[in-house]
Amino acid sequence: MPAVEHFPVGAPCWADLWTSDIEGSRAFYSALFGWAAQEPSEEFGGYFMFHREGAPIAGGMGDMGPDMPADDTWKIYLSTDDIAGVHDVLASHGAVAVTPTIPVADLGQNMVFTDPNGAVLGAWQPETFPGFATVEEHGAPSWFELFTRDYARALDFYREVFSWHTEVEGDSDEFRYSTLRHPEDSEQQLAGVMDASAFLPEGVPDYWSIYWDVDDVDVTVALARQLGGSLVDGPMDTPYGRMATVTDPTGAQFKLRTPPA
Repeated sequence: MPAVEHFPVGAPCWADLWTSDIEGSRAFYSALFGWAAQEPSEEFGGYFMFHREGAPIAGGMGDMGPDMPADDTWKIYLSTDDIAGVHDVLASHGAVAVTPTIPVADLGQNMVFTDPNGAVLGAWQPETFPGFATVEEHGAPSWFELFTRDYARALDFYREVFSWHTEVEGDSDEFRYSTLRHPEDSEQQLAGVMDASAFLPEGVPDYWSIYWDVDDVDVTVALARQLGGSLVDGPMDTPYGRMATVTDPTGAQFKLRTPPA
């Protein structure tokens, strides 16, 4: 797939790992996906990039001081052309800004927030850096999904704050799901929102999940376990490909997918 040069407003455009084991995570993902871990940047507080075939594919960060230990999670960022405007309306929509808007050299501006139901994510306003260099290839992201206890409220929030256009894919108690559609091509799906009220365990907040495409899910699961990761569920065949949920050695969870043939 050609390199990605632009993400529409509201689309997931980047992901980074907040890890309690920087060196272990750098080694794990490099071995799992064939990524190259770049050196941490002093200018950006130790933030580092993973590269895939020489181009940025994900970021990583360790503890942010003694009062902000890493929680071993992947965080997704949504693209915006008005990050200050997003920041200003969060509170009125029941969301909470975790950080102010922060300029990152000439790359863009970011911020972190929790949505009205407690899911943690970020916003990114690009300047010279749009985000993922590619998608839907081995070792690149292919899908992003919100699991929420308050489906209607979540959809309202993302429509109002990030200008999402959504389509209902299922509306039964067994499967209630909507997809974010590309603003210029309504056939192109960019992310999903799942009504998870029936199965999210007590005490587990709403969360976003990232899917990484791989050539062979079963082989990648076996490698993840060999490298110290764990299998959460799967692999299983679905209409959207063969999938599995795994964690890295610290417990950071993510999903794997091999697209349908």
